[in-house]
Amino acid sequence: MKWAAALIAACAFAQDTAELTRQLGATVVYRDLTVSADGTHAAWARGTAAAGEATVYRVSLANRGAKPEPVPTGRDSYRRDASPAWSPDGKQLAFLSNSDGGDQLQIWIAPAAGPAKSRSNLVGYVDRLRWSPDGKQIAFLYIEGGSGGGPLLAAAAQTGVIGGEVHNQRIAVLDVASGDLRTVSPPELHVYDFDWSPDAKRFVAAAAPGPGDNNWWIARLHLINVSTGQAKELYKPALQVAIPRWSPDGSAIAFIEGLMSDEGFHGGDVYTIPADGGRPTNRTPGRKTSPGSVRWLTSSTLLFTEWVAGGSGVSKLDLGAGVTEVLLHSNSGLHSDGILPSFAASADASTFAFVDESFTKPPEVWAGPRGYLRQLTHDNSGLTPSWGAATNLEWTSDGAAVQGWLLAPRAIEPGRRYPMVVLVHGGPSNSTVQSWMSDFSLPLALSAHGYYVLFPNPRGSYGQGEAFTKGNVKDFGGGDLRDILAGVDAALANAPIDPARLGVTGWSYGGYMTMWTVTQTQRFRAAVAGAGIANWQSYYGENLIDQWMIPFFGASVYDNPAVYAKSSPINFIKAVKTPTLILVGERDAECPSPQSFEFWHALKTLNVPTQLVVFPGEGHWFSKAEHRTEVQDRALAWFDKYLAR
Repeated sequence: MKWAAALIAACAFAQDTAELTRQLGATVVYRDLTVSADGTHAAWARGTAAAGEATVYRVSLANRGAKPEPVPTGRDSYRRDASPAWSPDGKQLAFLSNSDGGDQLQIWIAPAAGPAKSRSNLVGYVDRLRWSPDGKQIAFLYIEGGSGGGPLLAAAAQTGVIGGEVHNQRIAVLDVASGDLRTVSPPELHVYDFDWSPDAKRFVAAAAPGPGDNNWWIARLHLINVSTGQAKELYKPALQVAIPRWSPDGSAIAFIEGLMSDEGFHGGDVYTIPADGGRPTNRTPGRKTSPGSVRWLTSSTLLFTEWVAGGSGVSKLDLGAGVTEVLLHSNSGLHSDGILPSFAASADASTFAFVDESFTKPPEVWAGPRGYLRQLTHDNSGLTPSWGAATNLEWTSDGAAVQGWLLAPRAIEPGRRYPMVVLVHGGPSNSTVQSWMSDFSLPLALSAHGYYVLFPNPRGSYGQGEAFTKGNVKDFGGGDLRDILAGVDAALANAPIDPARLGVTGWSYGGYMTMWTVTQTQRFRAAVAGAGIANWQSYYGENLIDQWMIPFFGASVYDNPAVYAKSSPINFIKAVKTPTLILVGERDAECPSPQSFEFWHALKTLNVPTQLVVFPGEGHWFSKAEHRTEVQDRALAWFDKYLAR
């Protein structure tokens, strides 16, 4: 009758995972929060995790009884809205929408209360709307006739003459009154982010020569004349630069500079530089956090978001006094001006809007004056977690403090010990903070199926200062693995975890760390490596974003192959005994599939239990919901096979 029990368990497993996928897919998510300068209105893009659609909603913050409402465009379904932006006077809301039909996004403008109208005729990729200070123009990033979205998406087929055609992302400007459109920035520059000068005569831009997906890591600050399009280099950073913002009096520019491994996931220190050139000044030296975005409140006061030891916060910096005041702290990620912005503030920061969520609390929008915040949305009030609670875990490694999160199983029985899976985040310049994880359900599924899940934030992560983030430079897999293994010991000391049933997994850098870990220790009985890197030497010539590697390894692979070799799992492959499942997208530009093939081929040759699954048409980030579900199901089944008793 064992077959019957196994069949019943398999059916229950399938039902549980299907319900979890349905629940998370139905989660309403909020993106691109924005608050009008006067703090009277807020807006955001609202959609569901599974559908890929989004509709811009707006609400009056001046009326405490007001409820968020969708902005009418004449199209009620299959909308794909993004990038809402209030005019400087708060009377108009611009946003991107495909409400004209098809997939092409156009610029729409609505009054604070009333329907929107399409104001453009764009063909190509468009993103990041920014009103001019006088409210007469809207600037945006534009790839005319081309696609965009960054290296996370599936790479184009590499056939024919390679590297010949470059479509740079440029700054374009729409005249609001006439509808006239012109491209401003020079064609040889790919612009990643920008800001208007107070007199609307110049832009400051983080830009580099194309191709854009690769050269973000060597971007420099440029000043661009709005009338002539002429660009002048302002600053060449020592590391990566992001979020340039012009001061209200036009005298200075603020930005984030630091060691960053991914565009959009910013962290470092806050700097300012005179707008006419000169030496930059680090405004947060030695700060034990990682500022991720910055904006000016006054010409002597800055507001910045920051990663804070497994959480995030918002702080205000008085440049004259050198005093920093923490305004808001959260265990979730209050990113701003990044890939997933979920924090916004009025011009004087007296009014906030942000998304509040955790591992066990689904996302909702909160907003209002400081001290009088109210919950604006209740779209996810019917959702309850089918997994366990998370606790903050802190430990010491090599004499330094390290932080992580420990997610418990859904139910814990006295006297019983449970398996644990360590999930290493990507990056490495990143941080795991509490979130509902509607787009990455594996750790929640593990918890629902009786596993502890450890999310370590080892050296190389954001949240404990720039020196901590630089802690694994030229040492991938060294100190960070020691930090992770010390975290495993801390988890074992604090929870009923079976030390004989440990697993490890991760995606991207986490996939690399999974491959590396099984070559360095026998502590783990099962591993799932997603989009990993087996051989840093061959990887250098295979990926489409090799510029990111120079600051982390100190030189190219051709100038110092030894530093790449010492951290390559393939060079220690004969030590592997751990059964390893390997998953990757067919057209991954960041961690190409040959890396996964190389690791799988070696394990197969050495008779280590392994399986390789290549997902057709997918890039580094999987766009198809059914493929994301399959990743979850395959990983769960793999861990159950080797860790369940």
